[in-house]
Amino acid sequence: MSSSSTQSAAGNSMRRAGAGQRKIVVVEDERKIAELLRDYLEREDFRVIILERGESAVETILREQPAFVVLDLMLPGKDGLSIAREVRQSSRVPIMMLTAKVDEIDRLIGLEIGADDYLCKPFSPREVVARVHAILRRTDYVATRSEQKDNQLRYREVTLFKDRFICEVTRLAEGSDERLGEHASMVDLTPVEFRMLLALLEAPGRVFSRDDLMRRCYTDGRIVSDRTIDSHVKNVRRKLQEARLPERLPGSTDSVVDGALDAPSSGIADSLIHSIYGVGYKIE
Repeated sequence: MSSSSTQSAAGNSMRRAGAGQRKIVVVEDERKIAELLRDYLEREDFRVIILERGESAVETILREQPAFVVLDLMLPGKDGLSIAREVRQSSRVPIMMLTAKVDEIDRLIGLEIGADDYLCKPFSPREVVARVHAILRRTDYVATRSEQKDNQLRYREVTLFKDRFICEVTRLAEGSDERLGEHASMVDLTPVEFRMLLALLEAPGRVFSRDDLMRRCYTDGRIVSDRTIDSHVKNVRRKLQEARLPERLPGSTDSVVDGALDAPSSGIADSLIHSIYGVGYKIE
């Protein structure tokens, strides 16, 4: 299909859709698959733009600012991994990657560079639509709960003040899971730990590889080992959990048992920062 035909098809698709509908960019060089996805997505009231080559994909995605991107891995002009990597430098739009490859390494690389989901061909278009809805529900929920201002980022119990390098965690009432309203505990993070937590909190649900976190944490370009990143994550988890410990009642003699903070089910630290085996970490 020629470029002009593709643009025409995209234009027709967009004209059939209402102006208030959410946009999805489908980057897929197999015409039948692209049109099938368009048909199913339009039935769900999405506005669909189809691209069959990779060269203009990044420019189109950043210009159109869609709610979602469906991205094939193997494309003429520019491959899907390169497109996803470039888009992730300036956008957190959800990305689902499609591929005929079944190698685990391809899936892991796609997730490492910021893809939100990965689907192997052949697939059911109904499954694609279901996954799109599921990811959008999650990202919409995150956007609702994540109150972000110019110099402040709040997600769940954690608030970061970016201009002051300050982290606060809302405490729990003793003997319950209820938060103590305005009672917050200051968390003493190093600059490296602060930048790591900030990177994770700015993109809840996204999987960051250790290399990603290394680049975010060390602004001087130094190279550190994976074990160093793991050590920083461990320290951040410990500090968040310590800050969230229940307030003690006056006169209480209870104490924290040694090692209790490292228990797998010890609250915010493990429920907030998730390890993704063989890839890295994410906030959820």
